[in-house]
Amino acid sequence: MEGKLKDLTGFLNINKPAGITSHQCVNRIRKIIGIKRVGHGGTLDPEVTGVLPIAIGKATRLLNYLPGEKTYHGIIQLGIKTTTDDLEGRIVDRKEWPILSNNCLEQYLEKFRGSIQQTPPQFSSIQIQGKRAYEIARSGEYIELKSRNINIHTLDLLNWNQEKGLLEISIHCSAGTYIRSLARDLGEQIGCHGSLAKLKRTQALGFDLNQSISLPSQIEFSKDFHKFLIPIINAFDHMKRIKLTEKQNEDWMFGRAIPVKVFQLQQAPKGNPISNQKNPSSLILDSIGEVIGIGLIEEDSILKPKIVFNSK
Repeated sequence: MEGKLKDLTGFLNINKPAGITSHQCVNRIRKIIGIKRVGHGGTLDPEVTGVLPIAIGKATRLLNYLPGEKTYHGIIQLGIKTTTDDLEGRIVDRKEWPILSNNCLEQYLEKFRGSIQQTPPQFSSIQIQGKRAYEIARSGEYIELKSRNINIHTLDLLNWNQEKGLLEISIHCSAGTYIRSLARDLGEQIGCHGSLAKLKRTQALGFDLNQSISLPSQIEFSKDFHKFLIPIINAFDHMKRIKLTEKQNEDWMFGRAIPVKVFQLQQAPKGNPISNQKNPSSLILDSIGEVIGIGLIEEDSILKPKIVFNSK
């Protein structure tokens, strides 16, 4: 099996179940297909479900070049404050929530739309002097985390249960957004606390929940592995493509710069909503259309390699 699969490259669009970490998902895939070079994009908390992109082989080097925006479906519980800003943490305070109409809630939600400053949760993977924030928080120490700019493109109210204090939302946001922080901050704005009760990621890094597959649990999955593997080129509709000639292939493989005027520039496929993003990097294809790396066109009209795949 390993001999057949070791050279595979591409992505899996996994629908992560609750109760398992993103790293455990990666380890399961490694065990099933017998390949060590496996990674994931966009960490999900253990109880969060939904889209978890998994990279296989050379594709692991390209995770940072996938589109970073994400979409979530979540439920916020008003009236509760916890150590982790979700219902998995220890409850530290309770308050009654006020009578809220949908129009009133819309006014509160409007404050979180667009470009805003957000402080990450105490229990997060932020690096603080070489340690993860959650490691410090577990020791009982409070951390003064810096706020950072995020962008919430859409924030829609789907349902409001006044009796239970449950707020159902849909959110499309930039990379680095914490929905737990949104739940916490919304509750504080209303004046009654708030914690994240449930969360599902419906889109991440260009992968959609509708095209996802369940996390495999059987070794037999490896027999049909090719059916589920998404080729690199299919995951990069947001990026321009540059196709090299046979002569330029060798220059590229040796990391040599290539003058802009001599290569074939191909626009990203039309109809993709993210294909019009400003992106200085380009996906590089060899003369037969195989992906061989990522390049950057610099001001001196030269294509310079950023990531070069070794030849087969």
